Amino acid sequence: MGETKRRTVRDLRRANRAALLRHLYFHGPLSRQELGQATGLSSGTVSTVTSGLLADGLLCEAGSVDSDGGRPRTLLRVDPACHRLIGVDVGETRVRVELFDLALTELARADYPLAEERGPAGERRGGSHDVELIVQHVRDGIATVLKAAGAPAEALLLGVGVGVPGVVTRDPDGGVGAVVHGQTTGWDGVPLERLLRGATGLPERVPIRVANGARTCGQAELWFGAGRGARDAVIALLGSGVGACIVTDGEPYGGAGSGAGEWGHTTLSVGGRLCRCGARGCLEAYVGAVALLERWREAGGGANGRDQEASIAALLAAARAGDARAVALLDETAEYLGAGIADLVNLFNPERIVIGGWMGLLLGPYLLPAVREAAGAYALRHPAARARIELGRLGPDAVTVGAATLPLAELLDRGGPSW
Repeated sequence: MGETKRRTVRDLRRANRAALLRHLYFHGPLSRQELGQATGLSSGTVSTVTSGLLADGLLCEAGSVDSDGGRPRTLLRVDPACHRLIGVDVGETRVRVELFDLALTELARADYPLAEERGPAGERRGGSHDVELIVQHVRDGIATVLKAAGAPAEALLLGVGVGVPGVVTRDPDGGVGAVVHGQTTGWDGVPLERLLRGATGLPERVPIRVANGARTCGQAELWFGAGRGARDAVIALLGSGVGACIVTDGEPYGGAGSGAGEWGHTTLSVGGRLCRCGARGCLEAYVGAVALLERWREAGGGANGRDQEASIAALLAAARAGDARAVALLDETAEYLGAGIADLVNLFNPERIVIGGWMGLLLGPYLLPAVREAAGAYALRHPAARARIELGRLGPDAVTVGAATLPLAELLDRGGPSW
């Protein structure tokens, strides 16, 4: 009985710490009185818990405000300098590693381009995703950003988050951790977490968390960008490939084994264009950057010597200049994308759909009016009238920011670090 009581008190204390820390993180700086009103905790509990968080270095004072006839009230906020976070984007064309403070302000970054692979007709197939090369880039990137930030960075490192293309599952019982199944990258059950743990040499206390890149992008937009405040939303990631983060009741949905969100591999046209995954007619085979540049090449345009981003920018410039082939291709792409979004509207009835990813942000301003029109034409009227389609606000770093939120979310849920 005594052990049960001690466990209950400990759990309650942790829950109170988590509630106050989370509220201050997203809504601070706030006074203790405002914290009590917002969380429903008593003034005594707020005082006790905030004193502990201050002593642990998680909070700091942020000035004061006048009160009604009494002493000024001290404002508290989460101290951005108390910990460091690393976010990694294993993208289709490069690996990006960024170091952040706790407020997700970038402190250092390292980029490693991936050499493009090509098909038999010279078409792009995305970057090379040799597992050993990817692990080496991540290892080198972590070492580079920590060195750039100075000696305290590693001591303050809270965790590493990694966004990857493909389905991510976990094998907690076998000691393997996160396993990646990436059909378009040739990864079949890659034990990425174990490989990174062995390569990076990070202390065991520093967690390495792996998730689908569209999911990390979605979490970033949900916390800090265009998805903020939405309870039901879809954040679409358009780059070399296509993915989506489905948000239900304010939380990203993972499905069985965290495999939800492979929107790019839903069927748009039965027996249609061949997709990189091996199936025919996938949405990605029509609106992903690899497929779009292949279609542009087939139409007689494009410059195969350029990288993907430069080639997509050239296609957009041609359309803006009135090139009939480019205009027709992007008009068709907008309709395909609108039809894919209509499927999301009909399936999930979201209040908001956010288009992100480097290609989504690059082409979005040009495509958005036609995408909205097509989505409205293909979706059921009632859910379509409710859904708002807009562009992401976090730019091309959304995946790395979102990856860094993976260990950050654990800190907020626990009310402090695990060590």
